[in-house]
Amino acid sequence: MFGDLSGMMDKLKDAQKKVEETKQRLNNVLIDESSSEGKIKVTVTANREIRAINIDNSLLSDAEELEDYLVLTLNKALKRAGEINEQEMAVAAKSGMPNIPGMDMFK
Repeated sequence: MFGDLSGMMDKLKDAQKKVEETKQRLNNVLIDESSSEGKIKVTVTANREIRAINIDNSLLSDAEELEDYLVLTLNKALKRAGEINEQEMAVAAKSGMPNIPGMDMFK
């Protein structure tokens, strides 16, 4: 009914291995983002982990402005990181999946 079940299990293990390798690789993919005026610069990984934040001294006297800049800039960076992460993980998962009729989830 399902053909070579052992072969499918091996392909699923390979897919899982590729996903794990992709997760590790995405730790090294860095996304840099800056605020519109360049007062905040952030670096995040494609796994959505913050690596660095640089703040212009002019923002240190106004906590509310600093918070606004941080939220906007971090959200932009994390959105880009999420998009890259999703694309890469989909490719990794699809490349190792066995061909099971009716289970084409990655169209």
